[in-house]
Amino acid sequence: MARQKKILISLPDSLLDEADSMASSQNINRSEFIREAMKLYIREKKKADIVCKLKKGYEEMAEFNLEYSEFCVESDNRQLLHYEEKLAECE
Repeated sequence: MARQKKILISLPDSLLDEADSMASSQNINRSEFIREAMKLYIREKKKADIVCKLKKGYEEMAEFNLEYSEFCVESDNRQLLHYEEKLAECE
């Protein structure tokens, strides 16, 4: 196990009571409960940060993607029109 350090934290009585109750129900001590709670918080915070970055990226790319798709549709329509004109010449 990694080296551990003791720290001093201040918690409201109600929060400490709830944490102690949950730790007891899981048969772990207060320190283990707080370690696991911190790990969970850090993991979830990292996930939320990634989601936020992805959302921002999609929003930033939205205008470009719309312009690009419109360009492609216009190009496809021009090619279709040209193809239909060539077909009409054969009739």
